[in-house]
Amino acid sequence: MNITTGIAKASAVSLVLLFSGLHAQEAQDTAPATLEELKAAVAEIVAENDVPAVGIALVDETGPIWVDSIGKANLENDIDADEYSMFRIGSTSKMFVSLSVLKLIEEGRLSLDDKLSDLTPDIAFENQWEETDPVRLVHLLEHTTGWDDIHLPDYAHSVYPPVSLKEALDFHPHSRVSRWKPGTRSSYCNSGPAIAAYIVEKVTGQDYEQYVDENFFAPMDMETITHQLSDDVREKGVTSYANGNQPQEYEHISMRPSGSINASPRDMAKFLQFYINRGAVDGEQLISQESLARMETVESTDAARVGQEAGYGLSNYQTSHKHWVFRAHSGGVTGGISDLAYFPEARVGYTVMINSDDGRSFIRIRELLMDFVTRNLEASDITATMDVTAEHRTVEGLYHSINSRPQLIYFLDRVLGVQKLWFDGDKLLRKPLLGGEARGYFPVSLDLYAAEATGLIALSRVNDPLAGEVVHVSTLVLKPVSALLVYGQLAIVFLWAAAIGSSVIYFLVWGMRKLRRKIDSGATISVRLWPLLASLSVIVFIGAFMTGMTDPFARLSSPTLIAITVMIATAAFALFAALGVQASINARSAPMNRANYWHSTVASVTHLIVAIYLFWFGIIGLMTWA
Repeated sequence: MNITTGIAKASAVSLVLLFSGLHAQEAQDTAPATLEELKAAVAEIVAENDVPAVGIALVDETGPIWVDSIGKANLENDIDADEYSMFRIGSTSKMFVSLSVLKLIEEGRLSLDDKLSDLTPDIAFENQWEETDPVRLVHLLEHTTGWDDIHLPDYAHSVYPPVSLKEALDFHPHSRVSRWKPGTRSSYCNSGPAIAAYIVEKVTGQDYEQYVDENFFAPMDMETITHQLSDDVREKGVTSYANGNQPQEYEHISMRPSGSINASPRDMAKFLQFYINRGAVDGEQLISQESLARMETVESTDAARVGQEAGYGLSNYQTSHKHWVFRAHSGGVTGGISDLAYFPEARVGYTVMINSDDGRSFIRIRELLMDFVTRNLEASDITATMDVTAEHRTVEGLYHSINSRPQLIYFLDRVLGVQKLWFDGDKLLRKPLLGGEARGYFPVSLDLYAAEATGLIALSRVNDPLAGEVVHVSTLVLKPVSALLVYGQLAIVFLWAAAIGSSVIYFLVWGMRKLRRKIDSGATISVRLWPLLASLSVIVFIGAFMTGMTDPFARLSSPTLIAITVMIATAAFALFAALGVQASINARSAPMNRANYWHSTVASVTHLIVAIYLFWFGIIGLMTWA
């Protein structure tokens, strides 16, 4: 099995920004009316929350508005950050992969429809539908290959001197198996852009980094930006901090095109200017406006083909703020978060980068910037344009996600990620069943719905070739599920939690009685012992896993003591659950207190039900390093 950085580390904030199109629902800071107020508000957040440093580039069509850093590039040596300080921008690096591919397409050297097997027969991947639905270049860039995200060993593969891109792709190819037909569902996957970058190498005969440097970094006059540890990074790079401002070692990300760039606010201001000027730099069109428009459009999902606008384009997606839609990409590494966003209609954009894993502060700063750049814009009213019919109402019901980014968490999505869709008047509402904000949509056809806040067509009902009728919401794919299954699963979860807690508490009673020899050995003890051991196995698993999560690259990406403990604890849980049910069957006629018998029996049966569920989804005997 596998585990990705989405569970492990890197940046959960990056995932929120990417998949949710996060709205400003944090505790609201007052919207700044002037640049001075904006600077003061950002500085206050940095000071209040001990954020080491934040780098900001704020740009409009006339040029930079604010390009600087606030705080410390290095806390230990008391080094101030400035506009030249270099931050890790994580997955925002992917934008240069798509730009490179688009440039080669303009030159007639590539096509988005090219098959991966033709372009790179030396790259391992599996697709059972290859004959009829091959993996194509567009799928690599729009994350529609159906592959699992790269596994933890890939994330932990930080070596210096750095390996070649081909060596990085050959290191751990096991995640590259299509789980559904390519070009139907979206699921974020870091190996896709890395393979696209390798295709750039094969087509041009150059190292990918050299190609990007010559065709984008140099023309944009981005002076220090780099994919690798360089002299500039050694001199000007900020230190990354995580887990309470603990300094982190520099991560030599092996799949560099997907997330390794170091860039200063000055560099990112020039990159923003490139987007705001629609691909032109000093009058030279590096990328045509048509190519840039394609970059901002999603085409390779079932939802896009029926007219949905929201989704992930070519390393470029939309994110909404109140009534406005930005084009963006975010990124995260251990101890660093970034976001680049621009508003094409208003010809303004920003980049924010922090050298910390403080996601809450990052989001507050991000929202302040969005408030500032939209402060003088007037929102349009979005209203219903058609009546809701009985046929529309067939979309109502409960749903769970079927396109988990790491396949490992699918067992959780099925139970805890359930969403509810229902109509309130002429508006379709969507809300997580277990709490969260309700989002509204107005129907524009029988199967397409526009977001209430922005008017962007963000929800669609389509027929999935494997799952049947599903709902796409931006990049999320939801499958209808019965209320009986949903509430039955939740009931088992609550019963299981009660079984774990009560088994441990109950042991304090019968354990003491056993020590005082007031309980006989044999069936009376075995019925109680196995559910206790199963409960303790769960507790050991959770403890070991959480310990491993504090440094998953070091503790979970190889068979360390902690990783092996995780594997043994999950296997032991299943074994003890089975032995508990067997003990209850064998002792069904044994003389003992019936309340004690039924408590232990219910606990064992619940453990076994959960163990079978976890076994089905590969969690029993979990090897995090595989």
